[in-house]
Amino acid sequence: MPKDSIITLTDPRSPAAEAYRTLRTNLTLSGLEKPLTTLLVTSASADVPPQKSVVLANLAVTFAQGGRKTILVDCDLHRPAQHTLSDVPNERGLCDFVREGGDPPLVHVGGDDLWLLPSGPLPPIPADLLGSRKMDAAIADLKTRADIVLFDAPPVISVTDAALLASKLDGVLLL
Repeated sequence: MPKDSIITLTDPRSPAAEAYRTLRTNLTLSGLEKPLTTLLVTSASADVPPQKSVVLANLAVTFAQGGRKTILVDCDLHRPAQHTLSDVPNERGLCDFVREGGDPPLVHVGGDDLWLLPSGPLPPIPADLLGSRKMDAAIADLKTRADIVLFDAPPVISVTDAALLASKLDGVLLL
């Protein structure tokens, strides 16, 4: 996936970039009674390239541009794409952080406020990792490090991963 698909960076005055800012505003306003601090983005079925990942990367940029410290977590442990979109290595990431603890291997990817936690090496059974208590601890840790934590999950029809994660987070955006 080309990095130029992040329209909020390449053409921030475009109508498409404005649509992402509108989405950010609507999501923010949806959490007036309970602020939205974690959000899962998934799709119904797989597409190539995974457009849900492009949408989420653009949304993450808008949150960061709006002054909110943002962490984007690649939880698609079947076809991770965020490291490709941001052009960063994927040797260490979420899987290492969940298994080993310690500090998450965050990669600064934009402005002052945008960080990426790539997937890292993929586990044999992603649902076991994502449904674990260690994953709960990892989510709690990430929430202390950012204003909003955005999670890229695989399609909900293909595998159970998104449903497992959805039960742990504040909201779900289904594309």
